[in-house]
Amino acid sequence: MSLNIYWFIPTFGDSRYIGSREGSRVTDLDYIKQLGVATDTLGYDGVLIPTGRLCEDPWIVATSLLSITQKLKFLVALRPGLLQPSLAARMTSSFDRLSNGRLAINLVVGGDSTELKGDGIYHTSEERYEAAGEFVDLWKDILNTGFKKNFVNFEGKHYKVTDSKLLFPSVQNPHPPLFFGGSSEEARDLAAQKVDLYITWGEKPADVKEKIEDLRKRAANYGRELKFGVRLHVIVRETEEKAWEAAEELISKLDDETIEQAHKVLNNRESVGQKRMTALTNGGKARTREELEISPNLWAGIGLAREGCATALVGDPKIVVERIKEYADMGVDTFVFSGYPHLEEAYRFAELVFPLLPGKVKENLIQSGPFGGVLGKGTH
Repeated sequence: MSLNIYWFIPTFGDSRYIGSREGSRVTDLDYIKQLGVATDTLGYDGVLIPTGRLCEDPWIVATSLLSITQKLKFLVALRPGLLQPSLAARMTSSFDRLSNGRLAINLVVGGDSTELKGDGIYHTSEERYEAAGEFVDLWKDILNTGFKKNFVNFEGKHYKVTDSKLLFPSVQNPHPPLFFGGSSEEARDLAAQKVDLYITWGEKPADVKEKIEDLRKRAANYGRELKFGVRLHVIVRETEEKAWEAAEELISKLDDETIEQAHKVLNNRESVGQKRMTALTNGGKARTREELEISPNLWAGIGLAREGCATALVGDPKIVVERIKEYADMGVDTFVFSGYPHLEEAYRFAELVFPLLPGKVKENLIQSGPFGGVLGKGTH
């Protein structure tokens, strides 16, 4: 079970409690650097940097971490409509070279029409996916000119270029890995044709299995194979009882008014994936652990007030690894985890779970003594 484990950098702010200003913290440059150095040192394979108008720009954030990290990979968003494919190819190549191949790309088409219109994008959902398909093809072709020294000429419905060329090739040949997630028919078909890794939010294992089987069949129809990933929160403690206590504490500052306001916004989202996440909390009406534990140790409480990924694995280290293995047995080899607050939970997850995952234990995480400054046998 060789897995890629990514962590998450919350560039929209961090907190000890969902939906409350109490215990919140600003994710300024100092905090972002702490997260970058911590995840790199702890042995995470990479970090996902989110995108959208609520977030700091992911390319700027990733660049700020290049010189202070050594092996950490950066999963950074490309958004068709906000960039021309030629500029996206140059940005990709430059970052990949300057990082010595530590870049992965997250293709984001977008599912919030209000935000998209604010960015000057007025396409229908069908048009967005059409444009994204052309964007990816051009991006790949232009990146390939850095290796083949040729030119790209293209005229499609949404993009047109004449003698486009990249002078400096990326380190990763033919291009950095391309991640993508989406639950709609258009999204699944785009994934089957164009991307390297399909990533889904953490739905029930049976639903994730259905997606994987469906995507495999679609990809095979195009003569392709896909890799798969899952995006999840995680609440791990030394015992299962403590983990569930931590889950309850995380939503302990939420009130009904905050939940109702959040779901007024979420219910207007066009994204099929978001609708699937919202349904896990019964539209924000679920409250008890029995209602929110939608599958053994899979808890939807975070979705009471958070957009996007709404579920968390909750349990002791062995249970969490068992649940990870359930997804891995379906073919998932990449996991993007997060926890509140993200700095402390990055350490907690690495210390408790990494020792149980092949290839994830790092010697520099094990103190040789004295332990916490306490003298004991062998220290004097």
